[in-house]
Amino acid sequence: MCARNLRDIATGIVQRLQQAGHSAFWVGGCVRDLLLGREPGDYDIATSARPEQIEALFKRTVAVGRKFGVMVVVEDGHQFQVATFRAESDYVDGRRPEKVVFSDARADALRRYFTVNGLFYDPITNQLHDWVGGEADLRARLIRTIGNPEERFAEDHLRLLRAVRFAAQLDFQIESGTFAALKANAHKITGISAERIREELIKLFKPPHAARGLELLRESGLLEHVLPELVPTITCAQSPDYHPEGTVYTHIKLMLQHMPNDADPLLPWAVLLHDIAKPQTATRDPDGTIHFYEHEKLGAEIAEAVLERLRFPRKQIEEVVKVVRYHMQLKDAMQMRKSTLRRLLLRPTFKLELELHRLDCLGSHGRLDVYEFLREKAAELEREPQVRPPLLTGHDLIALGMKPGPAMGALLAEIREKQLQDELKTPEQAREWARLRLQQIAGQGSAPGVA
Repeated sequence: MCARNLRDIATGIVQRLQQAGHSAFWVGGCVRDLLLGREPGDYDIATSARPEQIEALFKRTVAVGRKFGVMVVVEDGHQFQVATFRAESDYVDGRRPEKVVFSDARADALRRYFTVNGLFYDPITNQLHDWVGGEADLRARLIRTIGNPEERFAEDHLRLLRAVRFAAQLDFQIESGTFAALKANAHKITGISAERIREELIKLFKPPHAARGLELLRESGLLEHVLPELVPTITCAQSPDYHPEGTVYTHIKLMLQHMPNDADPLLPWAVLLHDIAKPQTATRDPDGTIHFYEHEKLGAEIAEAVLERLRFPRKQIEEVVKVVRYHMQLKDAMQMRKSTLRRLLLRPTFKLELELHRLDCLGSHGRLDVYEFLREKAAELEREPQVRPPLLTGHDLIALGMKPGPAMGALLAEIREKQLQDELKTPEQAREWARLRLQQIAGQGSAPGVA
């Protein structure tokens, strides 16, 4: 459904609530985005209606937080959060309030945490309600807490990270008092669950604001608590012949700047982690040349530990780890045997590896000759689908009289090598070659795998 219809549905929900005698407004990010001239991705609604009244008005509702007055209304297959006006108090764990009292719209605005997200808008009367100074901060492009920043951050420590995320996403500055409190309390982010931190970081490192997000993490002091492995890269020098941009951190930041808006969701993590082991593997020659021997191997281990700590899904961890482990191989593509190159091109992670290589080049010397070569070879391989599946399987070799075992695996690998070298092109050619090879082995009296 198009964004215009989404807006119409959100308007209809407010209208139905108001016609039933309740106050109702759009709130939060959707109001902020509309005032900034952006199309909201979703619409949240605040109302004087209680959860049971919301249930009575709409056919499909889900009580996602009845205690807090939070309901989800499902209309035309879309979900809209509809929450009762409330005030909160007694935050004891840096995450959730102990007391929630249903209240009015102004009190609901004051309990929110950033002014630019504390605006209320009535789409029926086209009236904006601003009890927190959010409109002025939008014009000034500032992220500011509602009320005392120390108190706001104490209520939910994840707001420390959200301040950075909003500033990066919106390309705003963080108001000086808010930023001072953020820095003073940055260490408290460690009390937040890994899953919540991961979700904020995923949003933070989404292009086109990923580089700014990384820099704000560093400036705020949050980096050493959420991604401490990156801190040593800030001062890790590189040889100017290959890396005229300077330190590993600068290199990573430049790569993030070059990420396309439609980047694979795992690409930011491949960028952040591909050189993560350089500080630990750095050596310097007498002439000053700096080397990072096998940094990709150690980097893969560190990447796995980081992503596991952040509770990424196992499949995503494995993909990023492979990309980090293999990222140094692509620079040698022009010198590879055809079979070696094709194995590289056929890897499930190749597209992600190739995009990482492109960014690696753009974030350093700027040469894309290897990237263009690999794109060309990948396109050629796409036009040769017969190369993708192996010509023979173990069942084919058994039919030729070979017993299962290590010798069979070795022979299949030999056949696959010849296929990728274009020495064998059809199953018939491969079967005839295997038959002759088995005869040769049997004639030599050394055929442990031949029946």
